[in-house]
Amino acid sequence: MRKAGLVVAKMHEALREATCPGITTGDLDRVARGVLKDCGAQPSFLYYQPVPGMTPYPGVICTSLNEEIVHGIPGKRVIEDGDLVKLDVGAIVDGFHGDAAVSLIAGEGNEITKALVDVTRRSLEIGIEAAQPGNRIGDIGAAIEDYVLPLGFELVREYTGHGIGRRLHEPPQVPNFRQGGRGIVLKPGMTIAIEPMVNIGGYDTVVLDDEWTVVTEDGELSAHFEHTIAITESGPEILTTLGF
Repeated sequence: MRKAGLVVAKMHEALREATCPGITTGDLDRVARGVLKDCGAQPSFLYYQPVPGMTPYPGVICTSLNEEIVHGIPGKRVIEDGDLVKLDVGAIVDGFHGDAAVSLIAGEGNEITKALVDVTRRSLEIGIEAAQPGNRIGDIGAAIEDYVLPLGFELVREYTGHGIGRRLHEPPQVPNFRQGGRGIVLKPGMTIAIEPMVNIGGYDTVVLDDEWTVVTEDGELSAHFEHTIAITESGPEILTTLGF
């Protein structure tokens, strides 16, 4: 999984450099496809179909802008100055998945957008810090909620983190809200994806007619960060980073 995580990190590095006003979300998808090809990896998301009969996902990455929370489909939409761009990417190497997301501001953003991004990034860090062997899954969401809600932001309830390995989504669910002391005990060898989604407004969501794109019901901004981590004897290890 470290190999898949490294490819994910390289994808994010390339996408950070490419994201700017004037580029389309489809252009970003092509950047990601190029990294996958160069690394000899396969996409986790392309043609993904979590429920039988559901439209398979048509992109290599998810590109969600502004009020779009997750699962935005890349295409002809042009990114404008100040847009909040969420890039969720996945890769498969040797049958194992890596999955991570980042929120970027294209060009100049306002202070509330910058604050939202900073809080969401920090909430992921706090969630990872809580993923200690011997703690429970619920302790992760409790730590995230205890940080986010007092700052006046809200957490998405309907979508959560997840186990990950030979499948993109495996048990257990990893909620981003309080369930302290609940859920399975975290043990060395487990791999999970932690991914807080933080909103400026309320936490209610709506799925668009494309069957994939999830937006805030009130139209307010949402940010999203995610890492795949491994639980080790010495604590959580981030797998989707260039830092190891």
